[in-house]
Amino acid sequence: VDCVIFGYADEELKVLLYHRSFEPSAGKWSLLGGFVGVHETLGDAARRVLFDTTGLQNIYQEQVHAFSKPGRDPAGRVISVAYYALIRIDLQDQELINAHGAQWWPVSDLPELIFDHAEMIRDSLLRLQQKANADLLGSELLGDTFTLTNLKKLYEAIFQQELDSGNFRKKVLAMNVLQNTGIKDKSDSKKGSF
Repeated sequence: VDCVIFGYADEELKVLLYHRSFEPSAGKWSLLGGFVGVHETLGDAARRVLFDTTGLQNIYQEQVHAFSKPGRDPAGRVISVAYYALIRIDLQDQELINAHGAQWWPVSDLPELIFDHAEMIRDSLLRLQQKANADLLGSELLGDTFTLTNLKKLYEAIFQQELDSGNFRKKVLAMNVLQNTGIKDKSDSKKGSF
């Protein structure tokens, strides 16, 4: 399994990458992944990789696609199933991230990646965009409380484009899933947002 771990910080959607520590392609940028254990399902293996890397459990993850092109891994015939995960960067175990030599990269400015890992990220981002079109994302990447402005900035990072504020607000409120906490956030403006 290979895990496309998405996080959100500084108004950018980011992906967690590390320098591969073994051949082939040692020292090059890679997704975090691992082999499926004898007594593991694919999902179990992906959850293990996520926990071993971030220290987090109960992370939203979704299977994306099986990558099986012959020759995709120069070491031999390897089929990889990609999962994407959404984590709150502020909750990660920074010591584990550092121990893996992992680093967050903006999806809009990725380094050169090994094998077909860029394709895995591209397919995962497309799947995330499809999910964001149908469901409300927010708590997975922003936390339990956020403003509509925070949410709009997240969606702009996911879709890699500016969104119309009025249309976005109308669509989100029509979902009827948000609750007004009654707490005003004045960090973005004097007037503030609930």
